[in-house]
Amino acid sequence: MEEMSSFLKVIVFQLNEEEYTIPVHQAGSIEKIMPITRVPGTAPFVKGVINLRGVVTPIIDLCERLGMENTRMTEQTRIITAKIGDLAVGLIVDGANDVLDINQELIEPSSEAIGTEGLEFIQGVVHLEQRLLVLLNLEKVLSLEEVHDLKKAEV
Repeated sequence: MEEMSSFLKVIVFQLNEEEYTIPVHQAGSIEKIMPITRVPGTAPFVKGVINLRGVVTPIIDLCERLGMENTRMTEQTRIITAKIGDLAVGLIVDGANDVLDINQELIEPSSEAIGTEGLEFIQGVVHLEQRLLVLLNLEKVLSLEEVHDLKKAEV
């Protein structure tokens, strides 16, 4: 029996006191916040680039991208590196501390319960005991046009 295929392994991270997830297979590493070099002419949610082990990586403020109020950087602030298409990006999050296996049968389609803000970025929600986890669809977080703009920022 192939039981494991019905589970999705995700990284859980915080944005404005709420818990979000991305699939582990799209995530690279979790890094402490580091100096970010601004790149002129990029979208407001693109904070700049970092040099991560020799790879120039565009950094996206996920709160700002999802239309949320920005939070200030703290000791818990992290950069999650992720692959969106063939582009490596860094996502600024308030904290990242959990890897979970989620039973895919528990994933509900994103509903009006979340509100309309950033709905297109959401793949679904999962209720786990006292927690509500929002599953992000990274391909929707950045449009193809924005991915091309970020590739220019890498040069």
